Amino acid sequence: MAHGTRSLFRRFSADWIRFDRNELAGSFGDIGTDLPLILAMIPAAGLDLPSVFILFGAVQILTGILYGLPMPMQPLKAMAVLVITERLSGDVLAGGGLAIGLMMLVLSLSGALSWLSRAIPLGVVRGIQFGLGLSLVSLALKTYVPAEGGAGYALAAVAFVLTLVFWGNRRFPAALFVIGLGALYALIGNPGIFSSFTEVKIALPVLQAPALSDIWTGLLVLALPQLPLSLSNSVFATERTLKDLYPERKISIRKIGVTYSLANMILPFFRAIPVCHGCGGLAGHYAFGARTGGSVILYGAMYLLIGLFFSSAANDILQVFPKPVLGVVLFFEALILLRFIADVARSRRELTIALIVAALSFTLPQGFLIGLLVGVALSYASRRFRILDEHLAR
Repeated sequence: MAHGTRSLFRRFSADWIRFDRNELAGSFGDIGTDLPLILAMIPAAGLDLPSVFILFGAVQILTGILYGLPMPMQPLKAMAVLVITERLSGDVLAGGGLAIGLMMLVLSLSGALSWLSRAIPLGVVRGIQFGLGLSLVSLALKTYVPAEGGAGYALAAVAFVLTLVFWGNRRFPAALFVIGLGALYALIGNPGIFSSFTEVKIALPVLQAPALSDIWTGLLVLALPQLPLSLSNSVFATERTLKDLYPERKISIRKIGVTYSLANMILPFFRAIPVCHGCGGLAGHYAFGARTGGSVILYGAMYLLIGLFFSSAANDILQVFPKPVLGVVLFFEALILLRFIADVARSRRELTIALIVAALSFTLPQGFLIGLLVGVALSYASRRFRILDEHLAR
């Protein structure tokens, strides 16, 4: 009996958290989306780099332990864009993070999230995933790959070929070669940049509660615009992606909502960046080899150690890492999301709805909200009145 229990524990532990080259490779699967947003938000909102990195790393580690899956936390994208473009203060950002954390907690505990997940058709969720995949492809090809001119295109081409050659290789994971290529390129262009890691300086985050006025302002200008994207991508699409990649794991949408909310009820008190789950991050870690929470723990440990000991050098080092390499990582992350649409391809109605939702999500401001609403309306109307069925039959 004792032997059987030990065997079960060993198997459970290996399935839950592993540290090997594949988990290490997968840990770079979401870096292309996270790092640019983090580095842009810190100066825009006047944030403290050590606090941001330490807390961002800590929530990754906790999520990896709690879920035992490659399910990282990401910066809230709508909030990030608003903070960067409008130069909103760190105080307002903290207020917005706390506000959306409280809203998501109410939705989770009240059962509203569970009801919504049952009410929203699969084709709509697939459309949201496809729209996010298109957004990532566009970001990769229009912003990251061209960032360094001809040399950047050549670097991206080499990284692309390396990824194709080693795609799915568990012995020689592609991401290790791709990230290594980027580090080598940065070192050649800036020979002394990595020497700054020899300067160890301990830093700790500072506790500071958001003011009521900042919470109210953050609710209006940040939390409300963020909520539709969080519901569609961070909650509904993430739950669907978990079912796609890990059908044997039964993770409730309520749990996803609660961990989302709790993270954002803690981080604002340290002036850290609000975060969410995301199907893109999950797909990215999985695409590059991760299968357990080990990849997220390794990913978080990188941020945590940099924030604690090397924050004075972190910004310079991260700024010189070549964006074309991050673009290739983004591109393959997007492919995982794009291919999920295949399971609605047999139904002309569901595929049409998914493509409409994707097009709206990709092209319009607040497109994820508009796509979600239009997709649900079309789905239920077509079932009741056969609108799409009659049109597609012609």
